[in-house]
Amino acid sequence: MTQSLSEYRERYRREVIPENYRGVAHLCFTFGTGLAVVVYCLLQLTRVQPLEWLTLPLTFLYANLAEYLGHRFAMHRPVRGLKILFERHAGQHHRFFSHRDMELETLRDLRVVLFPPVLMVFFVVVFAFPVGILLTWLFAENVGFLFVATAVAYFLNYELFHLAYHMPADSWFGRRRLVAVLRGLHTNHHDVRLMSRWNFNITYPICDAAFGSFYKTGGKS
Repeated sequence: MTQSLSEYRERYRREVIPENYRGVAHLCFTFGTGLAVVVYCLLQLTRVQPLEWLTLPLTFLYANLAEYLGHRFAMHRPVRGLKILFERHAGQHHRFFSHRDMELETLRDLRVVLFPPVLMVFFVVVFAFPVGILLTWLFAENVGFLFVATAVAYFLNYELFHLAYHMPADSWFGRRRLVAVLRGLHTNHHDVRLMSRWNFNITYPICDAAFGSFYKTGGKS
């Protein structure tokens, strides 16, 4: 680790992370709240029809596109009303983790990896449930609940994979083949020379492949 990176990390922990911040509590809130919402929605399903199950793959693809667009634009370009995302991601996260130093060192570093709890609440209350209600009105109640369950599950998948990329590579989760492959793509994204052009999907590089922004070590695909 370079001296400048080490100094930035220490300054960030001292000046940005609140003294009362607890990484484990942050982790439990994110996954506890998310799982509770998913389970609640699944328990509301009744006699799901074959066509209603199409909500799962369609929501998955929609979430992959939203992940891609949000990361490529709001997180890497200052957009009016969303500059906090740009500052937190490009200005802080990419300075805290370089492509040569991807691993978090303490549980307090989870503050730099996970979305803030307020954004988790915003995602569920302002986005997921209102869209679910709209889909219920347009189609059926099962469609609305399946959308919310899938959208929130995708969000948790995003957080889990992103966390795995910044954990030690030799950890149990880090050694899983899929995680190792995706970690390599995300590591390339953290190269300052590549971060504004390549590998914007944090999870599955579907949209990166579709929109020509997929980059693997040794050259672009």
